[in-house]
Amino acid sequence: MESTLTQVTIGGSEAAAAIGLSRYKSQLRLYLEKIGEVEREPAGEAAYWGNILEEIVAQEFAKRTGKKVQRVNKTFVHEKYPFAIGHIDRKVVGENALLECKTTSIWKDKEWSTKEDEIPQEHLIQVMHYLAVTGYERAYVAVLIGGQKFAVKEFSRDEELIDYIMEAEKKFYEMIVNRTPPALDGSDDASKILSLLYPSAQEGSTIELPVYEGVVEEILALDKQIKELEQMKEEKENTIKNAMGNYETAVIGRYTISWKNVTTERLDTKELKKANPDIYAQFTKQSSYRRFTIKEG
Repeated sequence: MESTLTQVTIGGSEAAAAIGLSRYKSQLRLYLEKIGEVEREPAGEAAYWGNILEEIVAQEFAKRTGKKVQRVNKTFVHEKYPFAIGHIDRKVVGENALLECKTTSIWKDKEWSTKEDEIPQEHLIQVMHYLAVTGYERAYVAVLIGGQKFAVKEFSRDEELIDYIMEAEKKFYEMIVNRTPPALDGSDDASKILSLLYPSAQEGSTIELPVYEGVVEEILALDKQIKELEQMKEEKENTIKNAMGNYETAVIGRYTISWKNVTTERLDTKELKKANPDIYAQFTKQSSYRRFTIKEG
């Protein structure tokens, strides 16, 4: 069934993926979700705890800033781009502003704590999307980092950035309506999508694709470059290893290099299969995937 204006919407949390700037979801995956070709991925633990802790983050924001906040139980819709919608976390009372509440792991501390006016790209796009659909002038972002560090960021409307985001979302919306999929990129998510779409090959089947000969040659040329660069990197590493000799650590200017002893234990599956084939068979799990190879001739 063709998508219509009322059926297709793009929310704030989807904005980065819609314009191809998300590190976590490809534009192609979102497109396929929108047209019903693949199921939306479950939210997961991080999103679950983000929802649970939203009220706590909002309360802490109010406590630290002295600003009052309130829930807004409505769906905001952009006047010019009706496919663009938003559900904000809180409205800041007495200001033409919104509050976005976030939680993140301690491993992402640097992404949030480096500068006062910087947040991860996906969240900045989300915030500008919300400012676009609400018409508000300002957005506050309160974040709880690793359950032990709290930060507040403030952003004013950036009309140039908002216009870029809205126009990019419009192009994505038109892809959905016209059933024109976005181009593939090199992200892990795009590779996963292809595995979902084409999980198995029809054995013995062949297709002629002469128009992609140039692409194959580019792949082979890139493979050669990668191998050459890896060899160059290995050569540089060996230079330092030789200089270190038996030393475990080396200090080179502002860098600390370690070349430590590492001991690992691995199961010898070949010997296990030989000595105890029944046990080996009991704990062997079969998996299936498609291997991509190129050979000439």
